[in-house]
Amino acid sequence: MGNNRYNSPSREDKNDEEASVIIPETAHQVSNDSWFQVGVVLSMGVNSAYALGYSGTIMVPLGWIGGVVGLVMSTIVSLYASTIMAKLHEVGGKRHIRYRDLAGFLYGRTAYLLIWALQYANLFLINIGYVIMSGSALKAFYMLFRDDHMLKLPHFIAIAGVACILFAIATPHLSALRVWLGFSTLFMILYLAIAFVLSVQDGVKAPPRDYHIPGSGENKIWAIIGAIGNLFFAFNTGMIPEIQATIRQPVVGNMVKALNFQFTVGVVPMHAVTYIGYWAYGSVVSSYLLNNVHGPAWVLGVAHLSAFFQAIITLHIFASPTYEYLDTKYGVKGSALAPRNILFRLVVRGGYLVMTTFLSALLPFLGNFMSLTGAISTIPLTFILPNHMYIIAKKDKLNSLQKSWHWLNIVVFGCVSVAAFVAALKLTVVQTQTYHVFADL
Repeated sequence: MGNNRYNSPSREDKNDEEASVIIPETAHQVSNDSWFQVGVVLSMGVNSAYALGYSGTIMVPLGWIGGVVGLVMSTIVSLYASTIMAKLHEVGGKRHIRYRDLAGFLYGRTAYLLIWALQYANLFLINIGYVIMSGSALKAFYMLFRDDHMLKLPHFIAIAGVACILFAIATPHLSALRVWLGFSTLFMILYLAIAFVLSVQDGVKAPPRDYHIPGSGENKIWAIIGAIGNLFFAFNTGMIPEIQATIRQPVVGNMVKALNFQFTVGVVPMHAVTYIGYWAYGSVVSSYLLNNVHGPAWVLGVAHLSAFFQAIITLHIFASPTYEYLDTKYGVKGSALAPRNILFRLVVRGGYLVMTTFLSALLPFLGNFMSLTGAISTIPLTFILPNHMYIIAKKDKLNSLQKSWHWLNIVVFGCVSVAAFVAALKLTVVQTQTYHVFADL
C-alpha cells in the first residue's frame, strides 16, 4: 500500500513533523457504486429501526408543534449541512475519502487525530444503539410467544451481537452490501408498513388521546433539550466522506443526487411513521413503537424480526469506517474469502463487536444514547465542523455575509450541542439510578 503525504496549508509555520499527515491508501473499494445505491444506503440510516422510536423520543417531549416543526426544519438543515460536506470532498486538487483526511488537509495533524477520535466515538455510540435496538426487537418477538421472562434483554442483546459478528465476517466492505441492500429495504418496508397500518387501526378505535407534554419544571426542560439532540441524530451519519468515497465519478455531483434522494423520498417513511405513532397513542407511546401496536401475533412477529435483521445490516454501514481502518492498517488484501482474511475479520471485527455488545447490555437506555450521540459527535461532525471547514476551504470565494452565515451556524449548533450533552448526561444518570446495570427494560 502506498501513502500520500501532504502539509496543511494553514500550518506552514509549524515544523514538518507536526504539520505533515500521512494518508494511507484504502484497502476497500473506491468509486464503485452508483448514486442511487449510495442514496439507498443513506436512506437506510434514516429509516432504520431507530425510526420506530422517534414518536416517543422526539414527539412526546416536543408535542405536535415542536415535533413536526422540529423534524421538518432539521430535515432541511441536515440536507444543507450534508451538501456542504459533499462539496468539500475534492479540495486542493485531492479526493478526501475519510473525514479525518479532510480535517488533516485543512487544519493539520492535531485536528486529524482529534477528528478521528470524535468520529469513531460517534460511530461506536451509534453501533451501541443498533445493538440495543436489535436486541429489543428480538426480545419483543420472543415475548409474543413466551411471556416467561426466562430470557431477558441482555440475553437478546448478546444474541444480536453474535449475529452482527457473523454479518461482519460475511461482508468485507461497504460496497459489498449490494444484495443486502435489497433485503434491508424489504425489512424496512415490512416493519414501517406494519407499524403504520396497525397504529392507524389503533388510533381510529382509541378514545381521545392525551398529547400533553409529560413532566414538569426542570425535568421537562431537560427532556425537551434531549429531544432536540435526537432531531439532529435522526438524519445524519457523521461519515459523509466515507460514504462518498464509494460513489462513481463525478463524485460531488453524484453525491448531491444521493443526498437529494435521501432527504426527499428517503425521509418520507420516517416522517410518516413518527407522526402516526404519536397520533395513535399520544404521550404514552414508547421508544419502540411496535410495543404499542395491537394485531395478529404473526404480523407483529414479522415486524419485530424485520427490525432485528435490518438493524444488523445497517450497523455495518456505521461500522465500515472502523473496518476500513483496521483492514488498511494490517494490509488486508486479496480475496475476501481467503482463510487468512476470514480469520482476520473474525478476530478483529469480532473483538470490536464483542465490546460494543457488552456496553449495549450494560446500559441499554436507547433514547438517551440517541441524545448523547447527537450531542457529543453527530452535531459537531455534521453541522459545526462542515461550516468551519467550508470557511477555511472557500475563504477567498466567500463574501462577509456568507462567512457570517457560516459562523452563525457554528455558534448556534455549538450551543445546541453543549445543551444536548448536559441533558442527555443528566437523563442517563437518572435512569442509572432507577435501573441497575444489565437492566431488562
